[in-house]
Amino acid sequence: MPAPMFAANAHRYDPYRTFKFQMVLDGKVIAGLSKMGALKKTTEVVNWRSAGDPSYQRAIPGGTKFENVAFEQGLSHDPAFEEWANSVNNVADGDAGMSLVNFRRDLVVNVLNLQGTPAISYQLRRAFVTEYQALPEFDANNMNTVGIQSITVAFEGFTRDAAVAEPAES
Repeated sequence: MPAPMFAANAHRYDPYRTFKFQMVLDGKVIAGLSKMGALKKTTEVVNWRSAGDPSYQRAIPGGTKFENVAFEQGLSHDPAFEEWANSVNNVADGDAGMSLVNFRRDLVVNVLNLQGTPAISYQLRRAFVTEYQALPEFDANNMNTVGIQSITVAFEGFTRDAAVAEPAES
């Protein structure tokens, strides 16, 4: 018998699905979020060899880097992505368009169970927008496409929120 994956829900064997999630920015859930890139970090390997050691290299961990994450949102009147992107560099205001106070923000990503309750939560620290797509490509010949806007954010690390415990499912 396999090891239990869920301590609070021993009846459950299926992992969480990838279509139930949310992004929280400035305490507000972002509306219409449809896609998020993978949350990933990579630690470089530093190889070294000391004189007199056997004829092989040793490996030690080097610097860690966090990959940028893209978020996609259905085109709507929610200005959150655009306002955040403009706080990094608002070309309409020239050099003064850079908000040195507000361009970095902590954001939260919640993985939800099928009942819509947060089950796993990560905080991305000191994130800022590196890329913003305000409008998608339009095509009058395709009536079955949803308009998507997107942001890509860089950040300085992520941590799992241990206070978000596995919710009891009914």
